[in-house]
Amino acid sequence: MGIASVRFGRYAVPLARPVSDAKVATGRQRPLAQLDVLTCEIATADGLEGLGFSYTTRAGTPAQFAHAREVGELLLGEDPSGIGRIYDRLSWAGASVGRSGVATQALAAIDVALWDLKAKRAGLPLAKLLGAYRDSVRVYNTSGGYLQAPIEEVKEKATRSLAGGIGGIKIKVGQPSMGEDLRRLTAVREHLGDGVPLMVDANQQWDRAGALRFGRAVEDLGLVWIEEPLDAYDAEGHAQLAAALDTPIATGEMLTGVPDLVRLIDLRAVDFLQPDVPRVGGITPYLKVAALADHAHLQVAPHFVMEIHVHLAAAYPRDSWVEHIEWLSPLFEERLEIAGGRMAVPDRPGLGLTLAGRARDWRLDEVEFRADGR
Repeated sequence: MGIASVRFGRYAVPLARPVSDAKVATGRQRPLAQLDVLTCEIATADGLEGLGFSYTTRAGTPAQFAHAREVGELLLGEDPSGIGRIYDRLSWAGASVGRSGVATQALAAIDVALWDLKAKRAGLPLAKLLGAYRDSVRVYNTSGGYLQAPIEEVKEKATRSLAGGIGGIKIKVGQPSMGEDLRRLTAVREHLGDGVPLMVDANQQWDRAGALRFGRAVEDLGLVWIEEPLDAYDAEGHAQLAAALDTPIATGEMLTGVPDLVRLIDLRAVDFLQPDVPRVGGITPYLKVAALADHAHLQVAPHFVMEIHVHLAAAYPRDSWVEHIEWLSPLFEERLEIAGGRMAVPDRPGLGLTLAGRARDWRLDEVEFRADGR
């Protein structure tokens, strides 16, 4: 039953086309051209295997890989069912570099692999192991709404997404000209009609006054939420905004520690909390945050990595939204099923994922630890 081997891989998965959001439009970042991924494959002495992964955009995966390589050997011989104990042990192994950021994001790949393995041992999809409330979750598309795309292209992609079974559309805002944001947003709302759920994401673009002006300007558009209107760590500002606007506020994706997400909950700073499993450190800390969010009667709409979050959203008491971005799909053999505005929970054990054979073309580094010393 003990862990017999652990393998970490570092991958650079190219996007079909570079994308730009408000951080690019305002000169803070360059266009995103690839996803950098840390994988973890854990095998036990009885032949079961678990797969987990973490990711970064633009920078950080080499550091994640280095940290995983330092602590990974500690997994050998451990009972993989003791996920909480293992998490604590690895956290203390890297305690001098903190309990958030790169270190815990490296642990996220390990933690996800352990949960995948546990569900496989039970012969259940992860959602059902966790106690699923439903077999599918609401799904919205983001990848068609980035700022580098002309508005006609955004509208066309939205139409294709809806025809393919997607239930909602999110577009990026936060350009230097708020007027241009409003023009694009109004054009999309008119194209979709009032009945299609529509979200916007500003990627931390505005100050408090600017966010309030935007929020008041779009109140009649019936948005599901305004995402990341302020700096991710401005919990007080988000609380003020949430209290002032009728349109719901969503944020939390950039926060890499449980206490920062809990602060959003405590201050009633969000209507939709958006934790990200790889960023917050794995499924183990995510579940702590989700329990507190439910206690506070909040909606949860986890950020990105639909391959993991479809399971966690299905196991949340309130019907959640999951974000459809297909960038990681080439890494895996399997595809998620979408129809009628919802994403189905895979019926395969665990996450229901295996690495694709072509993934080796994007692998930059690999290390393996084995209990037999080979």
